[in-house]
Amino acid sequence: MRDEQPRAGDMVLVVDDNRDELNMLVDALERAGFTALAATRGEAALTLLERVMPNLIVMDAVMPGMDGFETCQQIKRDARTAHLPVIFMTGLTETAHVLRGLEAGGTDYVTKPVSLVELLARIRVHIATARAAHGARLALDASGRHLFAITPQGHILWSTPQAASLLAAAFGDGAEPPEAVRALLRRAVEGGPDTQTAEPLAPSAGLGPARHLLRTGPGEHLFQLVTAGPSGEDILRTQLDLTLREVEVLRWLIHGKTNREISEILGISPRTVNKHLERIFAKMGVENRASATSLAMRMMAGKG
Repeated sequence: MRDEQPRAGDMVLVVDDNRDELNMLVDALERAGFTALAATRGEAALTLLERVMPNLIVMDAVMPGMDGFETCQQIKRDARTAHLPVIFMTGLTETAHVLRGLEAGGTDYVTKPVSLVELLARIRVHIATARAAHGARLALDASGRHLFAITPQGHILWSTPQAASLLAAAFGDGAEPPEAVRALLRRAVEGGPDTQTAEPLAPSAGLGPARHLLRTGPGEHLFQLVTAGPSGEDILRTQLDLTLREVEVLRWLIHGKTNREISEILGISPRTVNKHLERIFAKMGVENRASATSLAMRMMAGKG
């Protein structure tokens, strides 16, 4: 079962121009075991994020100056902070406002007056989920999967650490790719899964093409940077004589996905996933998921 209790050092940034509400939330978070940071304006929150990295942000939607929606958009455009879950607080219950928050990159929302019990429960769940996702991205990096996700407009939502380094070297730390690159990515999205960009993303910086893997959620498309040399999956396929489908199943097994989650991602039945895993385990000479993951990681790191 996923650990949804605060860990030592778990940090939440609260952004709210109402100081009474801000103080109430900070006190509640600290009593619940979190470290709480506070900002009264969107601009101040962005400045704070240049120095510290919280685990989650609780954001008032309506504030003077830069409102919560615009602040969230700025956070999601920065590769350093794009992974942070953002929970909106709003008295606006109209569907259009809720959708605006989600389209800005928000993870969830609560309505005012805020129920502290409900908010703390949501914070725990979203921090645990984000921590698991970050661990999966590190595992994918270790397997040679230089992945990043974009919006339909070509803006980067998140990237695995090594991919982030390559993108930062090409476009600047936290910078958006230029419009010409976003256009290449949009055309690859239109081409569907397994479509490679027609040109390298940044040849002068040594950044090659990118391949559109699949649509991973509403407004999110997953890409892989095409790098020189065999990928971790190429190594597995060659050494273990895996089929392309078996490699895909093993990829998401390493990612920590359940059989049902793998079936939903690949569009096949859980029963078929189980059959693929049986063949994978036989080819690897292992008996369970943990052993298969461990051996695959060692092989892709050159230690198998």
